[in-house]
Amino acid sequence: MSQAPDVVIDPPVKAVAEAKEVPRSRIVVASTIGTSIEFYDFYIYATAAVSVFPHLFFPKGNDTTALLASLATFGLAFVARPLGSIVFGHFGDRIGRKATLVGSLLTMGVATFLIGLLPTYHQIGIVAPALLALMRFCQGLGLGGEWSGAALLATETAKKGKRAWAAMWPQLGAPIGFFLANGLFLIITLFMDHDTSNPDLDGAFLSWGWRIPFLLSAVMVMIGLYVRLKLEETPVFARAVANGEKVKTPLAEVFKTSWRQLIIGTFVMLATYTLFYIMTTWVLSHGTGKTPAHGGTGVGFQYTDFLVLQLVAVFFFAGAIPISGWLADRYGRRITLLVITGLIMVFGLSFGLLLDPVGMGEGRMLVFLVIGMVLMGLTFGPMSAVLPELFPTNVRYTGSGIAYNTASILGAAVAPFIATWLATSYGVGWVGIYLLIAAAITFVALLVMRETKDASLDG
Repeated sequence: MSQAPDVVIDPPVKAVAEAKEVPRSRIVVASTIGTSIEFYDFYIYATAAVSVFPHLFFPKGNDTTALLASLATFGLAFVARPLGSIVFGHFGDRIGRKATLVGSLLTMGVATFLIGLLPTYHQIGIVAPALLALMRFCQGLGLGGEWSGAALLATETAKKGKRAWAAMWPQLGAPIGFFLANGLFLIITLFMDHDTSNPDLDGAFLSWGWRIPFLLSAVMVMIGLYVRLKLEETPVFARAVANGEKVKTPLAEVFKTSWRQLIIGTFVMLATYTLFYIMTTWVLSHGTGKTPAHGGTGVGFQYTDFLVLQLVAVFFFAGAIPISGWLADRYGRRITLLVITGLIMVFGLSFGLLLDPVGMGEGRMLVFLVIGMVLMGLTFGPMSAVLPELFPTNVRYTGSGIAYNTASILGAAVAPFIATWLATSYGVGWVGIYLLIAAAITFVALLVMRETKDASLDG
């Protein structure tokens, strides 16, 4: 006989159950602006991990070694993200979505602001990269709790048959944050006349200019807090509280009742994460790296020129997200993602051709970036509906967060590192094979996953 979950019935449930209906526009703004801020914070680190931190936070030596060390600290946040999903998921499933969303935003924002104040290796030695790693870990904690809360805010307030469309709004935070972060870095490098191919350690950019995007995150966080503090609790969670469905330990409950969904959700996200961090972090280092003629394996673009190409491609990323939301509501989550994942596998086979440094020009690189970003938007868009729909209300924050962020370790934390090693050791075509393998694993997970388009979020 199965054991009933250890539920907690709170006496003052009436007030929670009678949560006010929030205007849809406010929900859209709150879910989008929060993830935009979180992804902005995350991407300014990703950009700096390639162009700034190898020069300022690690000892001088081999350039590739410094880059790999910097990318390792970049990956540290992905280790923290599942922990963040557990911590914030516990409170999100116990006390509500609204308060937890505020906490995750503050955690991420404070850590990002402090990175902008850190002394460098040349000033305090080995303590500098240690502090950088600590702040990166805190960034991961915050983002680990942010995404699930924003996804639940969107899905648990959506109209019937429109959940994937409603859930695509927080997903738009990724291209918006990317555009803001990289656009700001582009403006600063151009204004300060910074040459990434021949960086001047005493120049304005590496002396203090790189700190500006990190410090400006404080302004964005205050805007996000203002919007989120005006929210009410989601009606789905309010009904769960009123019905006495909360559990004392959401983490234990989700592993007891929904372990299969955790595994499926993790591998459903694998290809999305691998593709995205190949198309953003790794490709930046490859695109601006030394060419084979100069002892490298990269393409040799100027940093600013390559950023412009990435920013153009990001518009296609953003445009594909609402398309994927419509497709997922119209045809279902499973078949939509199966087709897109198949296309990602085909795209992986094109790396050797599209990224061949011989005769590489801006046109061919832009084609590569646009194809990758369109596929990214199509696969990323439905995820904030798919993962929450896999789990019951009383463990939804915890379950969707753990699946999403465990996938970040398997697909994102190691992707730039593995891709750099493969390109250096075996050629850029093997980076595409790596993406193909990740997509094949996701394809199998989608075959096993049930369709969730018409699943009820109550209960």
